[in-house]
Amino acid sequence: MTSTSWTKKYQPKHLSEIKGQELAIEELKNFIEKFKESETDKKSVILYGPPGTGKTTLAYVMANESNFEIFELNASDLRGGEKLREVLAPAIEQKSLTKKGKFLLIDEVDGISEADRGGLSELLRIIEFTSQLVIITANDIWNKKFSELRKKSEIIPLKEIDSKTIKNALIEILRKEKKFLKEDILTNITIKAKGDIRAAINDLQVASSLSDPSEIFIDERNKEIDIFNVLRIILKEKSDNSLLNLFDSVNKPMDEILLWIEENIPQDYNPEELARAYELLSKADIFRNRVYKQQYWRFLVYSNAFLSYGISSSKKSEKIGFTNYKKPTRILKMWMNNQKIEKKKSIAEKYANYVHVGKKRALKEFPMIKQFLLKSQVQKELRLTEEEINYLNNSA
Repeated sequence: MTSTSWTKKYQPKHLSEIKGQELAIEELKNFIEKFKESETDKKSVILYGPPGTGKTTLAYVMANESNFEIFELNASDLRGGEKLREVLAPAIEQKSLTKKGKFLLIDEVDGISEADRGGLSELLRIIEFTSQLVIITANDIWNKKFSELRKKSEIIPLKEIDSKTIKNALIEILRKEKKFLKEDILTNITIKAKGDIRAAINDLQVASSLSDPSEIFIDERNKEIDIFNVLRIILKEKSDNSLLNLFDSVNKPMDEILLWIEENIPQDYNPEELARAYELLSKADIFRNRVYKQQYWRFLVYSNAFLSYGISSSKKSEKIGFTNYKKPTRILKMWMNNQKIEKKKSIAEKYANYVHVGKKRALKEFPMIKQFLLKSQVQKELRLTEEEINYLNNSA
């Protein structure tokens, strides 16, 4: 294996070399132009997306092509406001000697927490008072602790790079290195990377160094993503075949994912798009029911396809801007109903133990004994909790 890392050797030097992020590049260009012309009151921009999608690379290449110097900090190294202030002060106060200006890059802002002695609040203060553009990168910026940071910043997503783009990049690297790998090995590397081009290039370098490249063992990247990111990918981004495996990385049952999508489609789609999306949603539900009722598990493929690629392709173009996705009201109602049932069960159990009858009988006779349970002395004898008493009073 060569000593030079291929990820470093073939790191993009120009915007034209960054593949699969054309929309993010255009959005960042537009924001920087507005910033230079004082046409925006925001002084920071957040580049967020999964690892290996090129967030930091984009920041450096954009700075280079804009003739700006870049001053980088890794947020995980700054465990307090005082340290952050100490390191950033010279960068903020001193102008660049050879460039048009200076960008401040805060890499991996996920490393800052509210408990880190003011690191996050200090970053917000710096954004407020600096005259320089602050570029921030993050894998996931939707944590509640970053709510103020999001308000002050332009938010630009970088998506997972599609498999075709990754595979083409790997082929180009092999051509430059004058090496060859079989098609099935390249496909395996591409699939297992799951949109992480950096990981794919690392695996490619390892495979090409082996006497028998087929012996390479590639551990599939386990990227669990939350439901909010899933919604953003399906409802906002361009449709492609990578969506078909999207739900593999979501730790939620398909029934619940369906409700989340049903609830939030209207927030991003116009009436025409909405009609098409709901038609495909109904088809996904039909196949889901066939899976459960007939145990035809192969139908799950069709349900997933309608729910992911189908609904995503219902939109005419990619959606720009932030949408505050909401928890499905049906889930909330089910949760509230389950809470009520649990209170009823716990009261019935206490009553059954007190009068020496079965719990099932107490539940069956609950409508008759409820008036009796409303008496404060009875509630005291049964040692009912405040929540259980509130349940009785509200359901009387």
